[in-house]
Amino acid sequence: MKAAPVTVAALATTLADRALALDAGHPARVGVDGAPTAGTAELAAAVVEAVEAAGTPVLHVPAAGFLRAASLRFERGKTNPDAYYEDWLDLRALTREVLGPAGPGGSGRVLPSLWDPVADRATRAAYVRLPAHAVIVVSGVFLLGAGLEFDVTAHLMQSDAALARRLPPGLAWTLPAFGRYRDEVMPQYQADVAVRADDPRHPAVVTTL
Repeated sequence: MKAAPVTVAALATTLADRALALDAGHPARVGVDGAPTAGTAELAAAVVEAVEAAGTPVLHVPAAGFLRAASLRFERGKTNPDAYYEDWLDLRALTREVLGPAGPGGSGRVLPSLWDPVADRATRAAYVRLPAHAVIVVSGVFLLGAGLEFDVTAHLMQSDAALARRLPPGLAWTLPAFGRYRDEVMPQYQADVAVRADDPRHPAVVTTL
């Protein structure tokens, strides 16, 4: 692999430009995938800013707003890495409420969030109707290789050492889940743009050969 340093702003502009160039007849669905320690939310926010600067409607949907209820997430325990990887994100809800409506033939009527994982109750967020030329940015973990439909994707990679160093101590139990994702899905090969983000402030675009 070869890595070329890039600023977060330039990376966000690249992703925004890809989305804006699609002209697919429906909102462009951008997936920003990676561990929270890789600057995933920050990159998604920067993409939103770049799209807004182009004068195009845009909506950021954090995947964390589509987690399952605690009774389902914690059925195998609150610190089970396999459950974190397999059971926490409600893929069907994310498709039904966001990616499907924003996709080909969809209504454009999307739900910004469904479930508050802290309060463990529905957010009761209002639906947002997006025009066909809009962009929707979904950010979160384990978004690739799970059947979610995106038009542009980026994966933020971190080494095991960087991930372990940056994870809060209370989340160290999630490390095996990220290892499974890397080994089973190989997301750097599935993404349109792969990014080395051991230090999220200094990312580097990776060319996989």
